[in-house]
Amino acid sequence: MRGSRGFSNMPLVVKNLIIINALFFLARYTFQALVGQDLNDTLGLYYLKSPEFEPWQLVSYMFMHGGMSHLFFNMFALWMFGSQIENIWGPKRFLNYYLITGFGAAFLHYLIIHFQIIDLQQLFTPEQISDLVYQGKFDSASPLFNDARLLYQLYHTPVVGASGSVFGLLLAYGMSFPNQVIYLNFLFPIKAKYFVIIYGLIELFGGVQNYSGDNVAHFAHLGGMLFGFILIKYWKKNDMNFY
Repeated sequence: MRGSRGFSNMPLVVKNLIIINALFFLARYTFQALVGQDLNDTLGLYYLKSPEFEPWQLVSYMFMHGGMSHLFFNMFALWMFGSQIENIWGPKRFLNYYLITGFGAAFLHYLIIHFQIIDLQQLFTPEQISDLVYQGKFDSASPLFNDARLLYQLYHTPVVGASGSVFGLLLAYGMSFPNQVIYLNFLFPIKAKYFVIIYGLIELFGGVQNYSGDNVAHFAHLGGMLFGFILIKYWKKNDMNFY
């Protein structure tokens, strides 16, 4: 289907990305029902030095989601912002951007975690770290138990979702259509450039505050936006026919 200016309302790459994400989501719950295995534990992305890390997770994590609402809002944003971006960039550049911002999201997320792990590991001996990371063993009566639990979680909690790439697309949309009006919660009009700035500040605040129980990868979202900004600026500088 094409709009009035000949643009597709569901361009090829956006459509296929939505289909792939939906298939992975279906596969996750099928595996859980049939064999009791959560594919997020295999295809989600772990810290580089985690025993569960595998190279394919750098790609597969972008197609896994934590639940139906996580999937729906990511795919809605992918369609809403990605369709117009793919129409003006073309499928090849759009797909490259989507994947690179996904890699960038993972990079910044785990860069922050890397420094958190370095700080925590200073509290323990190498033997304690080995027992904790590889066997999950630590004295629950120790005054460092909460630190040990956090260190274990940083090693063994995977990140999943297309959110990093989606935030990269949000940044691209704001830079490409800065004065386009977006209806926040379908009610309140706001220009795209301000929408992007507000969301970026919210993610920065959430990442810096690091509230207990917050399972949102704020720095992954910021990583998608940061790498998207760098990539767009690079393309514009080196390609006079960017659009």
